[in-house]
Amino acid sequence: MTTLRLPIAEAGSATGDEESQRLRVGDLAQRTSKTVRALHLYEELGLLHPIERSKGGFRLYGPDAALRVRWISKLQEMGFSLPEIKEILSDWENSGSAPDAMFRVRELYAQKLKETEAQLERLSALKNELLGSLEYLNTCGTCDPERLIGACCKCDLHGCNAPELVAGLHSQRY
Repeated sequence: MTTLRLPIAEAGSATGDEESQRLRVGDLAQRTSKTVRALHLYEELGLLHPIERSKGGFRLYGPDAALRVRWISKLQEMGFSLPEIKEILSDWENSGSAPDAMFRVRELYAQKLKETEAQLERLSALKNELLGSLEYLNTCGTCDPERLIGACCKCDLHGCNAPELVAGLHSQRY
């Protein structure tokens, strides 16, 4: 998909309906929860283009600009840097054919899905470790307040079944 850059519009060239759909950079920033500086950076990198400038020189964006900013945000959430997003867009624009462009995007998204699934598995294991550690630590309030911290790794309430997040506290010291 080639990004269309329109020339600066002549005064009065847009219809009232078209004008009402144009957003100033501040309005686009507010609508997308981005800073004006972020939108300017997107423009500098070629990721976002105003469709025209107002008589006063303000950048004016079309109604699809918010979608482009949300797309950039989603790719950033997936772990892509802005230069990588620029490369994705450049590959897309230079693909030659729609099937080729879609194949490249599909491959990229399939790889990100695999990475995301692996990350979710790691996070699930971490969640279980944290839950087990909290369950273990919740019983520590029942210990004798005079008990020395060195006795924790040999606690008769738990034996030696401390989760690694707890047992690791004792591994080098005692």
